[in-house]
Amino acid sequence: MRFEDHCGWIVTQTELLVADLGAGASQAAPVPSCPGWTLGALLRHVGGGHRWAARIVRTRATQFLPDGIVRDVDGDDTGPIPAGWLLDGARELAGALTAAGPDAAVWTPFEAGGMPFWARRFAHETLMHRADACLAAGVPFEVGTDVALDALDEWMELDAHPVHFDLDPAKRAILGPGRTVALVAPEEGWFVDLTGDVNTWRRGTGPAAVTVRAPLRELLLLVYRRRDPDGLRIDGDADLLRHWLRHVAFG
Repeated sequence: MRFEDHCGWIVTQTELLVADLGAGASQAAPVPSCPGWTLGALLRHVGGGHRWAARIVRTRATQFLPDGIVRDVDGDDTGPIPAGWLLDGARELAGALTAAGPDAAVWTPFEAGGMPFWARRFAHETLMHRADACLAAGVPFEVGTDVALDALDEWMELDAHPVHFDLDPAKRAILGPGRTVALVAPEEGWFVDLTGDVNTWRRGTGPAAVTVRAPLRELLLLVYRRRDPDGLRIDGDADLLRHWLRHVAFG
């Protein structure tokens, strides 16, 4: 996907989030996939994240900027969904990215790729928190094929970054002889190899210790731990699948 696509998706996914919730959603509703958060807290996190990233992009930050606006999610959950505030934040971030362009230098976590990192990361950050909001509001979560494919690719790329083993040495527990995981949707497959010194991945399928076959949307929710494997078709070592999922969490 192009940089411009990811910039556009930030706004589109926020528009869908607002539309999914409608006028009647309660900000006081608990979010099952974000224990301890209300829907209002989730929305403050989303809108705060857009504004924090926009500041990084706009100032061409060379180091981490304080992210209290992302993490301090307490607030008043009695009012209506802050649709205008959410859309303003998404447009601010997309506009800042577009104005900067894909080649401008900027700080990213573990040198992850400059402006394209921020565009892609917040496109899918917004997508997955839209899934959280749908779960909280009890409404269906739908995702376009192109968006879901790219979101799964990005998840695989980020999860395979070797820095994770430095940040969380316990993650090495996923590695071991014979440990391979295949995720197969009708549109595409992903093959994860856990047999080396670090985990690697590729698009496609192949014989694996455990294979999960499910619709694309369900695989996306699975790797982001917005659902468990129950009810999906699992061939092979289901314990390995659960072990892997316990050690791969972000976003």
